[in-house]
Amino acid sequence: MAWPWMTWKSLTAEEQERRLGKWRRDMVRRQIERRGVRDPAVLAALRSVPRHRFLPPALWRHAYRDRPLPIGHSQTISQPYIVALMTEALHVAAGDRILEIGTGSGYQAAVLTELGCEVFTIEILEPLAQRARQALEALGYASVRVRRGDGYGGWPEAAPFDAIILTAAPRRVPPLLAGQLKTGGRMVLPLGDEVQDLCVCLRTPRGLAHELILHVRFVPMTGRAADEWAQPS
Repeated sequence: MAWPWMTWKSLTAEEQERRLGKWRRDMVRRQIERRGVRDPAVLAALRSVPRHRFLPPALWRHAYRDRPLPIGHSQTISQPYIVALMTEALHVAAGDRILEIGTGSGYQAAVLTELGCEVFTIEILEPLAQRARQALEALGYASVRVRRGDGYGGWPEAAPFDAIILTAAPRRVPPLLAGQLKTGGRMVLPLGDEVQDLCVCLRTPRGLAHELILHVRFVPMTGRAADEWAQPS
């Protein structure tokens, strides 16, 4: 639900926060649980992390709607259900070391931190990296390591990782990222062109085993990965 701007502005800060908390709980129940996400820890993290705090204040009243929202620089914060689905698909546990490619707003990193993970996240756009770092620190997620850079090469000095998550779509699994995933670890990412396949890649002793979850639409991965878009599949 979203209220008209003037009605929303008339609420006190305390009233806004109370309303946002109710919408957040409703979001988890109506948008996420009803679609089949069952992991209790993931659901609790989604109830706990204030998604609105990763958005410009003018968008707070829209924060718990069933849709992505703009965060500037042609980027978005993902639909809450997609965040929940990808997080559940990672199968993380407290203490796991996680690499995120595409920090964006910082919301996904906060959810993973809420689950007890050690999070390393890379954002190619400096303004978004800086804003995400500030938002995470303000909310008590200062343990998240945020790096401004091209995520195609991963974070080799922090590897290997128990899981890797990409919030932008390459055409193929970046080989350097696959090499930084532990055997038995999972990589969750969108793969493809305009409409992508959301995949889980399990690292086995023989290589990566792929499983399709559903079709999605993410922004394309830029930087070194963008060179692949000009090459045939």
